[in-house]
Amino acid sequence: MKVCIAEKPSVAREIASILGATARRDGYFEGNGYQVTWTFGHFCTLKEPHDYTPQWKRWSLEVLPMIPPRFSIKLIDNDGVQKQFGVIESLIAKADEVINCGDAGQEGELIQRWVMQKAQCKVPVKRLWISSLTEESMREGFTNLKEQAAFDKLYEAGLSRAIGDWLLGMNATRLYTVKYGQNRSVLSIGRVQTPTLALIVNRQLEIENFKPEPYWELKTVYRETTFSATKGRFTVKEEGEKFLDEIKEADFVVTDVSVKKGEEAPPRLFDLTALQVECNKKFAFSAEETLKTIQALYEKKLVTYPRVDTTFLSDDIYPKIPAIMRGLSGYEELVKPILAAKIPKSKKVFDNSKVTDHHAIIPTGVRANAMGGNEQKVYNLITNRFISAFYPNCKIATTTVLGEVNKVEFKVTGKQILEPGWRVVYERQSDTQDEKEEEADKDDNILPAFEKGESGPHTPALNEKWTQPPKYYTEATLLRAMETAGKLVDDDELRDALKDNGIGRPSTRAAIIETLFKRNYIRKERKNLYATQTGVELIGTIKEELLKSAELTGIWEKKLRQIEKNEYDPRQFIDELKQMLSEIVTNVKSDWGTTITIEEAVKEQEKPKKKTTTKKKTPSEKKEKKEKAEKPKKEPDTNIVLCPLCKKGSVLKGKTAYGCSGWKSGCAFRLPFEESGADLSNAELRAVLEDKYK
Repeated sequence: MKVCIAEKPSVAREIASILGATARRDGYFEGNGYQVTWTFGHFCTLKEPHDYTPQWKRWSLEVLPMIPPRFSIKLIDNDGVQKQFGVIESLIAKADEVINCGDAGQEGELIQRWVMQKAQCKVPVKRLWISSLTEESMREGFTNLKEQAAFDKLYEAGLSRAIGDWLLGMNATRLYTVKYGQNRSVLSIGRVQTPTLALIVNRQLEIENFKPEPYWELKTVYRETTFSATKGRFTVKEEGEKFLDEIKEADFVVTDVSVKKGEEAPPRLFDLTALQVECNKKFAFSAEETLKTIQALYEKKLVTYPRVDTTFLSDDIYPKIPAIMRGLSGYEELVKPILAAKIPKSKKVFDNSKVTDHHAIIPTGVRANAMGGNEQKVYNLITNRFISAFYPNCKIATTTVLGEVNKVEFKVTGKQILEPGWRVVYERQSDTQDEKEEEADKDDNILPAFEKGESGPHTPALNEKWTQPPKYYTEATLLRAMETAGKLVDDDELRDALKDNGIGRPSTRAAIIETLFKRNYIRKERKNLYATQTGVELIGTIKEELLKSAELTGIWEKKLRQIEKNEYDPRQFIDELKQMLSEIVTNVKSDWGTTITIEEAVKEQEKPKKKTTTKKKTPSEKKEKKEKAEKPKKEPDTNIVLCPLCKKGSVLKGKTAYGCSGWKSGCAFRLPFEESGADLSNAELRAVLEDKYK
């Protein structure tokens, strides 16, 4: 009998159907020589400190560092887990062969290996390794089962990560809690969590300590086109005024007009981080929301495996592209020109050297039915990105016009789209206020026709500006910072080069950010992330750069990836962590540091209460609520709700959110309907805003 262990009941049901194991048993399916059972998440975990020795149960500096001579696992204390494990254990005991059908990634490998290890599996093990849950992909996977040994290094990397997180998390958390936590709350320290918090804290302190300085820009308007002085900004106003005086009376002369033609390639396919970034920018989804949504789409067989860190496809996917395109219901007009000719095979899309376990996230071509609102949005992003990858490059012309006024040089650059190419895929989008704003910012600066030697009057001006601090992190920019170990990188190729040193993995970064929220180390206001007083003080208290440096943590992450590729010894990685841990414990024990403020839960983290509630109100409460609701109606501006952000515009109702009438002038106020409700009266809207912005 062959025993298949899937990652969850729904996947087990699909596998059983394909294998012909149609008889339902208690905890498994059976038939055609197969028994198909399942796990649901982690069944096993590394033992707690007190499981090794009773002495480690007490939180005390004297017992630190806690370093077990050998790490062991235990079954999670949960009735459902223990019952299902009993089923798996009994099936494995009678099996001739086990097929590991777990999630095809590092964490999935670790979950399944620990279960088989705990069940004392002695029979040969094969591995099902697939990139989508479609029937075709599963059948192909069972036809080409791999040897378990081929994934030993993947398991060793996952085990090293788990042990490293245990060593640092258990020891450093107890160390800082006992030393600085006032016995009021646990101060959680983590190998990835702490440097991520440090990124947010350091950015916040940089903003708070920023001192704006004035500067002046010399510009002039000629033929309704604004030209900028090539000298750049002036730090002394008098110097700028001197140049302004020199050009006031003279005519503007065009000295050169150059046109350079070029091409823009389609945007890269999505990896998980890029998808989370895009969803946060366009829809304000948290990283966790995006991960849950894409996981749901994967389980519905609509997209390929999501927890990936590559934006490329492997060569074996190329022959499948036409069938995938034909299966995209609702996108027929967009795929028609692609299917009408030979599909291009660009190195920017297909590159085996850039693909390890899984390729980029793409649609499977399975007909999309029964999708929720968020699922539809994410599916559209993935599908449009996939389709656009096979469209021609966008052809552009960049025009640079140089001018001169009394020997003072000016310049303006404009871009014109000659052939839209892949951009036609996105022409039907941009229907939310945020997207319209974003598109407005990207509008190409189309210039009128200028001729070299022409001249005429112009209107010069010296504009005062102030230096701006860096922006607070959003989840989108934080994910990018985690991916590149804190370095600000826009270039795709350079970002790829830095990915090996990123902190966390694509599949875990969302959970890390959520942990920071739950620990009350950070809070969110609109899209911006702020560190709480506890978070700021915790990072300020940690003196060891190894604990809070994104760059150094990125080096550890690189070593974990090298373990996966058999380029680094896992024992050396653990030994290095043990040595570092011993040094940290010694340093903190001898520190005279102060205590850390433990903040209560931050209200901004809660979503505003919706206007409906199941709680019954007393007559006096109903009267009080009625009076509050009626009170705003006595104000003179009954039809206007003032924007709480800019205090100038009025709040307007859009398709998916409330926004400010002054959004074109730069006001970023936005209140999604899911946070407030879509049908609020002015009085109710004012009440929500007063609560949110008090």
